[in-house]
Amino acid sequence: MNYQVIIPAAGQGKRMNAGKNKQFIELKGTPIIIHTLKVFEAHPNCSGIVLVINEQEREEFIKLLEQYEIKKVKRLVSGGAERQLSVYNGLQAVDSCDFILVHDGARPFISHEQIEQLISGAVPTGAATLAVPVKDTIKRVNNGLVVETVERSSLWSIQTPQAFRLSLILEAHQHAATDNYLGTDDASLIERVGKQVSIVLGDYTNIKLTTPEDLLLANAILDSRKETNK
Repeated sequence: MNYQVIIPAAGQGKRMNAGKNKQFIELKGTPIIIHTLKVFEAHPNCSGIVLVINEQEREEFIKLLEQYEIKKVKRLVSGGAERQLSVYNGLQAVDSCDFILVHDGARPFISHEQIEQLISGAVPTGAATLAVPVKDTIKRVNNGLVVETVERSSLWSIQTPQAFRLSLILEAHQHAATDNYLGTDDASLIERVGKQVSIVLGDYTNIKLTTPEDLLLANAILDSRKETNK
């Protein structure tokens, strides 16, 4: 099933302490955002990419797309003050289609298999997200003291991509915009309008690169995949 994907890449990622947009940090000589884009560029079911950027970085993104021959980026859209607003801007720019994916630019290790499973999982409800079961013990804390230990068997750590029927995610974003509501992710906007979101088992290597420590793990994942592909 064909789809389009919105990739927010406008945030500056202050927790990375890189002094620049973390999308431009290189892993094995290639910028993070290019690693991510290459996954969708190579996926035959991806019919187009909308890349949401900081307008001040437009020329840098254009040069990267040309250098790495990324052809599926149909539009470069200016981001908003919050990620949710950036995604909404991206939704205004997509072509007509059945399913839209929203994926973090700083999650470069998503696989084609996971994308296909995600879209299949979204068909019954119109919305689905990749996720993995929480492995650590989770405690609720108040003022530096443990309030309770949370039962974790029903807790999942949410990833991207998230997949939606275009009409449904547009409706959810429009409701949020009208109410000045900011959710934690796009799936939460679907939940807010009373619709169901399916959970599709992801992969623990589908990490979001947020802090410098994540780069160490990212390089280890790349090394592991290189060894596997030998």
